[in-house]
Amino acid sequence: MTAATPEGLHVTALTVYPVKSLAGIPVDEALVETRGLHGDRRWAVVDPEGTKVTAREEHALLGLRAEPLDDGGVRLVAPGADALELAAPRGAAPVPVAFSGQEQALSAGAHADAWLTARVGRPLRLVWQDDETHRPIRPDMGGADGDSNSLSDAAPLHVTSESSLARLNDWLLETAAERGEQPRDPLGHDRFRPNVVVSGSEPFAEDSWTTVRLGDVPFRATMVCDRCVMTTVDRVELRTGKEPIRTLARHRKWDGATWFGIRLTPVLPLVEGAVLRVGDPVDPA
Repeated sequence: MTAATPEGLHVTALTVYPVKSLAGIPVDEALVETRGLHGDRRWAVVDPEGTKVTAREEHALLGLRAEPLDDGGVRLVAPGADALELAAPRGAAPVPVAFSGQEQALSAGAHADAWLTARVGRPLRLVWQDDETHRPIRPDMGGADGDSNSLSDAAPLHVTSESSLARLNDWLLETAAERGEQPRDPLGHDRFRPNVVVSGSEPFAEDSWTTVRLGDVPFRATMVCDRCVMTTVDRVELRTGKEPIRTLARHRKWDGATWFGIRLTPVLPLVEGAVLRVGDPVDPA
């Protein structure tokens, strides 16, 4: 396969999110596994009863960062706090959690729970999806036999495009002008938390992709990505606004939801050692 060129459809950014709802970490390359990019969303935050807690409810989570360590561990980082390094809790006793398709996870322990609780201001626990857990993708979200997911909402990989974001930012300017509001700075892809950003396509061309090859790795599209209130949280001030949901609802609303980006799952069987890199060509079918 020929190398990507700036003129061709190609990958421009890769991001992993070791802990669901915490800030992401940009990477130049990532190993692709059946449940997504290596280390992506294997950790999550729950309340003492095991119900998942995300930045939809607790915006403060977006101000925290989890850096990947060797062998599945993470380093938790927050402004003004000591960092906390955690090994993947292999061998720990499972605790009940309420994730679709997964009823148990492994506890990260009291130190992790106390660190999160202090940062967010309510009792929280940190849990890890172990290597043996198989969490299927729901059939109503495009899942098929053999698919496996991390602790992400609906599918292993989330993709957005440069052209679609540019079109959305144009729409945001139009909305502001129509309403007599001060134009805001353009939104970045971080508002949508994609694993992969691509460039070189027409706006929203990704909506129609059914299969796509990223570098040498084939993927199947499971669904277009429905958007929630998390996209309205400013990543610096951690405060909720009206955009981009207000404008997306004017241009990209159907079936009672607003839509931006797509979700993918690797086509199985996956070649062992498959790697995705920034600059890789993108070949939709």
